Amino acid sequence: FFFYGEGRLVLRQDAPHGQLVNEKGWISHDPEEIYRNTIKTVTGLIRAGGIKESLLAAMGISNLLETSLIWDKISGKPLNDAVVWQCARAEKICRKVEQEGKASLIRQRTGLTLSPYFPASKFAWLLQETKGARELAARHELCFGTMDTWLVYRLTRGRSYQTDYSNASRTQLYHIFDLKWNEEICGIFGIDPEDLPTVRDSDSLFGETDLEGFLEKPVPIHCVLGDSHGALFGQGCIRPGMIKATYGTGSSVMMNIGQEPALGSHGVVTSLAWGMGGKVNYVLEGNINYTGAVISWLKDDLGMIRSPEETEILCRKAREEGIPYFVPAFTGLGAPYWDSQARGAMVNLNRASGRAEIVRACVDSIAYQIADVVRAMEQESGIGGKELRVDGGPSQNTY
Repeated sequence: FFFYGEGRLVLRQDAPHGQLVNEKGWISHDPEEIYRNTIKTVTGLIRAGGIKESLLAAMGISNLLETSLIWDKISGKPLNDAVVWQCARAEKICRKVEQEGKASLIRQRTGLTLSPYFPASKFAWLLQETKGARELAARHELCFGTMDTWLVYRLTRGRSYQTDYSNASRTQLYHIFDLKWNEEICGIFGIDPEDLPTVRDSDSLFGETDLEGFLEKPVPIHCVLGDSHGALFGQGCIRPGMIKATYGTGSSVMMNIGQEPALGSHGVVTSLAWGMGGKVNYVLEGNINYTGAVISWLKDDLGMIRSPEETEILCRKAREEGIPYFVPAFTGLGAPYWDSQARGAMVNLNRASGRAEIVRACVDSIAYQIADVVRAMEQESGIGGKELRVDGGPSQNTY
């Protein structure tokens, strides 16, 4: 995206990257492909707009929060594909930590329910299963990061190894009340906190980039913010009690609770919204693994629709009686259930259940999951939801 100084959107470019899914259902991304796409889209945007370099004031990065990777601090090369936020391959690691009785400690300090959804166990899995990773870690030559840290590192040619409060708070390694990496929790997952990135305010200067030599003069990277947190800020949810839902591949439902933290106990978690001007804001959040991805599944895997827009037509054609009920737990359920062993199910099928009814059940599952999380937040905060601000592709579906 390219914005003028007052925030008006001028241009946008997109580049898809591969979803690497193996026979075990593990989901990965190629970090190098994402970096190449970043360079390609930003330089393409500048060319397409005929934008003068002298007009470039700053660059910001928003990223998928929990996607995790490791790389060689010296060469800057990733040692493995990134483990995507949806991927539950680290479930056994979490189960072992739970058996050791550490889940409550982790919850009290990080605000997060122990789950393979979060980077801590993903990092531990990468450390255990990646050739050469332990050796590099022993020499303090291994970097751990979410996608923002990786892009900052590469864009600055390895000069900046930093993240912001929003991303750090989602790793399940960061003490969200003391505002520092927690040594004990890092030790549980076999990670030395000295090897983790420096945590900064979200509006800090994270370094400068010339986009691989494309620019004559480097431009500062002056914002890093996780995608869900960026949506909360972009939706203007800057006061306690304001709530938004992002309809993406999965969904983040998030409520601003202000500068005083509160641990969630109804299946939602507590995170840092952002750090700005030396102060942090807290949020309640519920993450759902599969919302928009259900529509992609209907299109790409089942061939039941040709485009996402077709779902709205079919939903309105579906019979009102006997609609099936779909649970999209392809790799488990996130908030408010946190059941990584759950799997997908469609129930209440009958002989009259056809294409329209099945598509409607899948679309309905998005709304049902969002409603579950909103109700949990209302119970937790004691604040009734007067308004839900929404964004993301599926929000264009008026059904």
